[in-house]
Amino acid sequence: QVQLVESGGGLVQAGDSLRLSCAASGRTFSTYTMAWFRQAPGKEREFVARITGNTGTTYYADSVKGRFTISRDNAKNTMYLQMNSLKPEDTADYYCAAGPPTRGYPYWGQGTQVTVSS
Repeated sequence: QVQLVESGGGLVQAGDSLRLSCAASGRTFSTYTMAWFRQAPGKEREFVARITGNTGTTYYADSVKGRFTISRDNAKNTMYLQMNSLKPEDTADYYCAAGPPTRGYPYWGQGTQVTVSS
C-alpha cells in the first residue's frame, strides 16, 4: 500500500515558479513509477510528467516540456515537480500518482491547487 500527500501549491503570477512535492509512504516507493497529473476547472484530468523508479527515466507532456522538471529522492520517499515560466493555462489541481512499472497508477494523492494569474 502506498499513500501520497502533495504540497507546494499556491497562487502565483505568470512567469513565476513553484515546486510541488509528493511525499509517499510505503517500502516499495523506489520501484514505483511516479507521475503528476492535473485537472483544470471544467476539464478532464491530464497527464503532466512521469518518472520511473529504477532508472529515473522521465517523460513530459508537450504542454510543459522545457518548463517543468520531474524528479524524485528515493531516500526521502518524495517526488517533485519544479514548474518554471508558469502560464495562466497551468492553473489546475495537481495530483501525484504511483504504481508498479507497467501497471498503471492505482495510488493517488488528494491534490494541491495551483493558480497562475495573468
